[in-house]
Amino acid sequence: MKHLNARYRGIDKVTDVLSFPMDGQLFHAPSVPLGDIVICIPKAVSQAREYGVSFHDELLRLMLHGLLHLIGYDHEKNSYQKIKMQRKERELLNAVKKVAKKR
Repeated sequence: MKHLNARYRGIDKVTDVLSFPMDGQLFHAPSVPLGDIVICIPKAVSQAREYGVSFHDELLRLMLHGLLHLIGYDHEKNSYQKIKMQRKERELLNAVKKVAKKR
């Protein structure tokens, strides 16, 4: 993960999740594959412990975080975008958990 982060983002450290748009572009049509999401499992395990959540919940959060990047959210642009992305991430996480409870 450190290698991927350095190669594609120029940041020489491990990160928890990376998103790679399929065609180099952000979301443009609902029926087109959006891209790839790469999750660092060791980082997810340590973050789950750090945040006091299950590994499953942290893995789900990271997947949703990566998905939000693929559809155009970017928490690194500015503080407004960061708050907007965090809210959407929580909203989606809660919605998925709610649906999972009904099963």
